Amino acid sequence: MAIKRVDELDLAGKRVFCRVDFNVPLNSAGEVTDDTRVQAALPTLMHVLKAGGKLICASHLGRPKGKVNDKLRLEPVGAVLARLLGGDYQVLAVDESAGDGARKVIQDMTDRDIVLLENLRFNPGETKNEEGFAKALAKLADVYVNDAFGTAHRAHASTAGMVPHVAEKAAGFLMMKEVDTLGRLLGEIERPFVAVLGGAKVSDKIEVMESLLGRVNALLVGGAMANTFLKAQGGQLGKSLVEDDKLDLANRILKRADAKGVKVLLPTDVLVAEALDAPAGQLVPANQVPEGQMALDIGPDTRERFAAELAGARNIFWNGPMGVFEQPAFADGTMAVARAVAASEARSVVGGGDSVAAIKRSGIADQIGHISTGGGASLELLEGKTLPGIAALEA
Repeated sequence: MAIKRVDELDLAGKRVFCRVDFNVPLNSAGEVTDDTRVQAALPTLMHVLKAGGKLICASHLGRPKGKVNDKLRLEPVGAVLARLLGGDYQVLAVDESAGDGARKVIQDMTDRDIVLLENLRFNPGETKNEEGFAKALAKLADVYVNDAFGTAHRAHASTAGMVPHVAEKAAGFLMMKEVDTLGRLLGEIERPFVAVLGGAKVSDKIEVMESLLGRVNALLVGGAMANTFLKAQGGQLGKSLVEDDKLDLANRILKRADAKGVKVLLPTDVLVAEALDAPAGQLVPANQVPEGQMALDIGPDTRERFAAELAGARNIFWNGPMGVFEQPAFADGTMAVARAVAASEARSVVGGGDSVAAIKRSGIADQIGHISTGGGASLELLEGKTLPGIAALEA
């Protein structure tokens, strides 16, 4: 891909619109509870500042659905950014994402100021990629930099629509790292290549699963999506989450994997309970879940089998938890996979979403090769899709 990186541009004195991913979790008091995404943007932001650019940051936060929502303003994120910068810079959080007010603040900013635009999704033109809103954003800048890989699969005004209307464009350091690391899994890599897929639904992962069948040596399937495969094979799943309309699809995937010589490992034992908030689970064979019970985590035999497969891998991709890991009684399976990925000598990539939360909870994040900041974007890239936010940066 012919994409310039931010350090290839002359930024001195130029207004630099940096699309970042500050979609961070907030508590009931409106405070940021995890600043990982803000920290991830710092290398790009600091480069712009040190290169003499006038930095304008823009992000979405939550799903305000095109309306102003005081609980989803970016001001608390601006406070976190200011803290991480150590007081060397002043973060000016404006109350609009485009318009005369934003332009005036940008016009008056000093070399020590960073302008943080208001939540982009307060404007319905953002997600609809309306040309008028895209052009209004573009008027704020001389240079466009996208460092928000987590939104690269969305053709929104700030990720795609505004880019042709700005004189220069480039990718930030985080964006390039994501593209290079995930893209490497689509090329020639050392084998065995093992993928671990979990989460709730087969339908959420079907395209990446089919893509990976042409790449991996083994596919480990856990979480609720494994239930659909188990039922397709004749298993009894009680009241576990099952996509009954995807049973034929599950069988087709298994047959295709067999034809390609790809080993597919499904759970052999699971922890079951009557409710998600049960204090403990009962261990049963994965294909014999009693009536009134639901599978909520993989069992110890499955954990051992998955760990053994991961131990011999040379490349690993993991996306999706093995159970309801938010509940302590059903977190052990996901934590076991996290530890197995960390213990492996393989190059490991964790593909965003709940998997990242699990990695952080396990305390072994520093032992993972690459933790993606984009769940949906990482999956679509591995599906071989063209991501609008990346395509917009190509020369």
